[in-house]
Amino acid sequence: MICSSFSPDMKVNIAGIGLITPVVTSSGTFSARESSEFYNIERVGAVITKGVAPVPWAGNPTPRIAESYGGMLNSVGLENPGVHEFIRHELDYLKNLNVPVIANVAGHCIDDYCDVVEKLNSTDVSMFEINISCPNVKEGGMSFGTDPKMAARVVKAVKAVAVKPVMIKLSPNVTDIVEIAKAAEYEGADALSLINTLLGMKIDVYRKRPVLANIFGGLSGPAIMPVALRMVYQVRRAVDLPIIGGGGIMTGEDAAEFLMAGADAVSVGTAALVNPTAPVDIIDELESFMIKEGYRSIEDIRQAFQG
Repeated sequence: MICSSFSPDMKVNIAGIGLITPVVTSSGTFSARESSEFYNIERVGAVITKGVAPVPWAGNPTPRIAESYGGMLNSVGLENPGVHEFIRHELDYLKNLNVPVIANVAGHCIDDYCDVVEKLNSTDVSMFEINISCPNVKEGGMSFGTDPKMAARVVKAVKAVAVKPVMIKLSPNVTDIVEIAKAAEYEGADALSLINTLLGMKIDVYRKRPVLANIFGGLSGPAIMPVALRMVYQVRRAVDLPIIGGGGIMTGEDAAEFLMAGADAVSVGTAALVNPTAPVDIIDELESFMIKEGYRSIEDIRQAFQG
């Protein structure tokens, strides 16, 4: 056990939302009722919900999960029950907990995003995370997040109807993520989260076919952490918005790397599938790291990096 004469201040602020710790749950791996069976949700800085669409989405056909070296592939396809059921089921449970709720919003067209945001404006949601990795059905299936102009159109439209802060979740499947980040900032985004999953695939050499029914899936886990760190580092030097960084975080020291790269907070996703208590374990490990190294605040960590 580490003995210390001080307790580090782990509080951070993301677009006016106060967090008691910089560690938040990542969209896709958090469910209020299920996660609360393993740890006290009120210990995390905020919870980012699974994707919410205007109507129920069935998701992709199975199989849609595959293990990979250093991570996993998923092609779940943002399966969700729709915004009305989300309000009745998930938010009704979360409203009794003292933790900021960030709703991840999904859509196949700009109107979808705006519809969900308008329906959630009057709820206890603290912030919106707009998933611009969704395919734009009106533009032949291209992801909103792969083109600066398209990303800008989403941000501008959502900001026009949102009464709460808007965070844009950036896709790493682009040539230059900085240009997407700049476009989001220009149109008024309040914060950024990055990165989403990297596109990948896996082949069953005995069945001679893709493991995933959808062929391609999103790669997450430790294998993508160096890419995520690089992108956070680049975006931090290009925009002034708060950043929630994530991608492969498994330990408190991993979280510290993202903070040094320029993130204001970090999200934990795949780690929670391996170890359900990962979010709070990482909080404890980060606090121990801060005490051991003499960091009194999260900002101290962010300012310490010499690169």
